[in-house]
Amino acid sequence: MNENNLLFHEYFFDWIKVYKQGAVRPVTYNKYLMTLQRLTELAPDLKLSALNKRSYQILINNYAETHEKLTTMDFHRQLKSVILDAIDEGLIKSDPTRRVIIKGKEPKEKKPKFLNQSELQKLLNNLNLSYLNKNYKHSRGDFIQFNRDWFILLLAKTGMRFAEALALTPSDFDFTQQKIKVTKTWSYKNIDGGFGETKNYSSKRTIKLDPILCDQFQQLTKNIASDQLIFIKSRVFNPTVNRRLKVLCEKANIPIITMHSLRHTHASILLFAGVSIASVAKRLGHANITTTQETYLHIIKELEDKDNEKVVNYLTSLTAGGNLLTA
Repeated sequence: MNENNLLFHEYFFDWIKVYKQGAVRPVTYNKYLMTLQRLTELAPDLKLSALNKRSYQILINNYAETHEKLTTMDFHRQLKSVILDAIDEGLIKSDPTRRVIIKGKEPKEKKPKFLNQSELQKLLNNLNLSYLNKNYKHSRGDFIQFNRDWFILLLAKTGMRFAEALALTPSDFDFTQQKIKVTKTWSYKNIDGGFGETKNYSSKRTIKLDPILCDQFQQLTKNIASDQLIFIKSRVFNPTVNRRLKVLCEKANIPIITMHSLRHTHASILLFAGVSIASVAKRLGHANITTTQETYLHIIKELEDKDNEKVVNYLTSLTAGGNLLTA
């Protein structure tokens, strides 16, 4: 095909097949396919050679009419990656994405993103972990429900991702060193399940456990084979576990959050406790510290304000020379 007649969405489709197919997780690849679909709908006749600042801005504006600003930014980032490669290939002369203006719909009222320490404690107090008692009799349905409570406890205290925690087996625990090794995920969205890769290389990590949690899971897993999944008894659905979490939140009279919010809760509590951003990023398995900074910017800003007060108070306590200048 003549390069001058190559459509933008055709080039995008070819690009994701060459650079992304088989190189990223299926869920990530599907996001590129969704971007391709929207690009094809919004600009079916836009030629790659016709891309300039104006045509690109119009494309972004059209997308922003039905999406919030953060979603529009994600759409722009994927397109920009493709465009930069097109520039390297000499298919586009200049970067049309330079100084693009990102717009978007007014965001919907967001659900609480995380709990504070007091609210988290109330949630944990309402978890039903009683089946560790060897004298407790339970049905299979009870077992699954209580398994969810243990699952919630683990996510709250480790900040693990949903799919990472589902993939755990007893062999992933080092009870002597009080650590968990995260090396895989569970493909819970697939009917047949199966182990999958972590989100990125940085997601392969070791998470330090507190002694109490370590002892609890050592008891929980003592009768489970080392290679047996701890939480998977049948197919697991994220909304099902979220419903259990909702019940617990209502019982504790705290804001209703989602399972992913437990990860945000874990990170925010550590930041407020004075743990460094770098350590939190490593514990969460973020690819770089920038992701952590952008996600928890509001918390970092609040902590920065408190630090500034400490700095001023400390410097005020220092005197020089013993005499003050007077007018």
